[in-house]
Order: sequence, then structure tokens, then C-alpha cells
Amino acid sequence: MSLAIFDLDNTLIGGDSDHAWGEFLCKKGIVDTEEYRRANDYFYEQYKSGGLDIHEYLNFALLPLTQHEVSQLKTWHDEFMREMIEPIMLPKADALLKKHREQGDFLLIITATNSFVTQPIAERLGVDAILATDPEMKDGAYTGHVAGTPCFQHGKVERLHSWLADTGHSLKDSYFYSDSHNDLPLLELVDHPVAVNPDEILDEHAQKQGWEVLDLR
Repeated sequence: MSLAIFDLDNTLIGGDSDHAWGEFLCKKGIVDTEEYRRANDYFYEQYKSGGLDIHEYLNFALLPLTQHEVSQLKTWHDEFMREMIEPIMLPKADALLKKHREQGDFLLIITATNSFVTQPIAERLGVDAILATDPEMKDGAYTGHVAGTPCFQHGKVERLHSWLADTGHSLKDSYFYSDSHNDLPLLELVDHPVAVNPDEILDEHAQKQGWEVLDLR
């Protein structure tokens, strides 16, 4: 059994679920629309450029989770899945997951986006497991803090190594699919790195390294 690892945003889905959740909050009037959208767009541009301060971003992104009951958040997330995520599902991504599944590979999503947003998406995609940035919970409510290491850049590698130690899985003959140069530390770790609809920096690096470049759009 090989390990097939996938980034989520702009890889298995045709958009960024983290940014889309922020847009959903604005659309529903759950947050101050103008102020929140400005900050959401600002952090997304930082992410794309490779200059995101993940802790500053998470202070912003996790705050709305602290302001509502978990039951209400789940109701909103169900709407979010229908309105924002289903329209950006990619048939070619489903086919890729099916191919690895039929090969007997273990399917793992590893994403910087927090698990509140991404766990239901991973379930919808039918993968075996997901590693995501975990929002801290106490007494059944979100605190606005992160539990453990954010699953971002080198943090993805750290979280993956911990998961491998816990589960007994191996990186022998492993795959990793991603669109973003933020994932270069993990792409360089696996046996089969694949750039999926890559950003400009990743595309240039992939061409130089002779990596496979895939179009799932």
C-alpha cells in the first residue's frame, strides 16, 4: 500500500475552501462584510505570494468560530457545502482519487485550512484520513486558538512525520499532489511529487525538477 497525499484547496477542489468560508460568512451577514472581506482577501494574497504569517491569519480566521454555538456553526457549514463547495468539485479529481483507491493506496489529505472547514469536505471526497490545522476546543466550544502545530509549509512535514510515527505508514513510493509553492517542503519529501494546476513559482520549480504536472480543471 502506497501513501497518496493530496493538498485540498485548488488541488482536489477548484477553489480555496478557507477563503470561500470567509466569503460565505460575508454573504450571510454573519460578520462585518466590508471589514472581513478586506482582511480575508489580504490574507489570501499573502498566502499566494508565500508571505503569510500563519499565526496572524489564524487569529483572524478562527475568531468567528468562538462567537457562535457549535450547533449553529454546523448548520451554516451544511449550507456552505451546498452553496460554495459542491459547485467547485472537480470530476478529474474524483477520478484521480478513484485511481489511487483502486490501486489499494491510502488516501490522505493534508491541508493548512482548519479542520472545521475541511473535515466535511474530506468526508465528501471519501479519503481515508485528513491532517489539517486543528482549532482548539474547550468545554465544547472553540477558543480561537490552535491545538498543536499549524499544518502549513514546514508544519505539514512536521505533522506528517508525527502521523507516520503514530500510524506505521511509510513514505516509500509515496505521492503528493499540490498546486502551491507553499508545499515545496512536502513535495520534496515524497517519491512522486506532482504539481496540480500549479502557481507560477511551483510550475517553474516542477519544470526544472522534471516533476509531473497535472491539470485537474
